[in-house]
Amino acid sequence: MPVYVFACQECGSFELARPMAEASSRTCCPTCEREARRVFTPPRLTRLATPVRRALETEEASAHEPRVVTGKRGRPLRQHQQPVPPWVLH
Repeated sequence: MPVYVFACQECGSFELARPMAEASSRTCCPTCEREARRVFTPPRLTRLATPVRRALETEEASAHEPRVVTGKRGRPLRQHQQPVPPWVLH
């Protein structure tokens, strides 16, 4: 269930877990019970899978000044001796 941040004018901000269908409905502060408004915050990206998080960090780091590649990486593609029609399975 998603966690949303709300702000109370008297008590400050607090988090509340609620269904997405109720995201925009009003709520009351759990301390003073006054009406609180929802604060729009960025999603919690720290919970992403490690490969996805690393890819996002790499993309962000290279947005303004890309790294210079000096050599090839990865394994080479397999070369066929004779041309093989595309319908033939290997």
